[in-house]
Amino acid sequence: MAERDGKNDMRKEVIILGSIVAIVIVGLVVGSNYYRSSIQSEQKPVNTGNSNRAAAGELVRPDSPTLGAADAKVTLVEFYDPECEACAAISPIVKKILKDYDGRIRFVARYMPLHPSSMAAVAFTEAAGEQGKYWQAQELLFQKQSEWGQKHGQPSASPADINALFEKYAMEMGLDLTKLNAAIKENRFAAKIDRDKKDGQSLGVRQTPTFFVNGRQLLRLGDSELRELIDEELRK
Repeated sequence: MAERDGKNDMRKEVIILGSIVAIVIVGLVVGSNYYRSSIQSEQKPVNTGNSNRAAAGELVRPDSPTLGAADAKVTLVEFYDPECEACAAISPIVKKILKDYDGRIRFVARYMPLHPSSMAAVAFTEAAGEQGKYWQAQELLFQKQSEWGQKHGQPSASPADINALFEKYAMEMGLDLTKLNAAIKENRFAAKIDRDKKDGQSLGVRQTPTFFVNGRQLLRLGDSELRELIDEELRK
């Protein structure tokens, strides 16, 4: 009798062990399928925005600031924030890349304002752009970021101080202050900034800077990584 009970117990253990193995195998198969689908989704190019469709998630809008030939083989899009320290740090790298790939790459700037004073900075940059000095304004704000922007663990300058600094920068650049202030006072660029932010959010942009190369998101920020992705697209 004891021998029969032992055999029954052993049979039960085998059944339980077999069930556990089956569950593990099912889990591995499901996990493997999920991983493959997530990788495929990650590598799938997003809409490059070559048309004029005003659809959410477009990478390039007709009024987006651009550098380089419109028919360049590679389009590099950056969602940036003028108050972002990482954006300021990588700006010289981007400019060097544009120089090294001259004629083969088009650069497009998009906004993702995430800091306290970034809306004011974007408005200043856009207003300067109306006077033909967009890129000069962008570079100057990056260079002077420590004067007006938020630093780690510290508050931004007050709105009054920022306005005074921006007027000073405008004079340094030779801008027409009357036109500049009128554009900013009218809140002329609010809709564009809000649209860029929504486009970025629909594309999965959660931090700045975020880059896309022909619709492929750069997943690891760095000079060599960005060049590698550009080279891959140029070889196609």
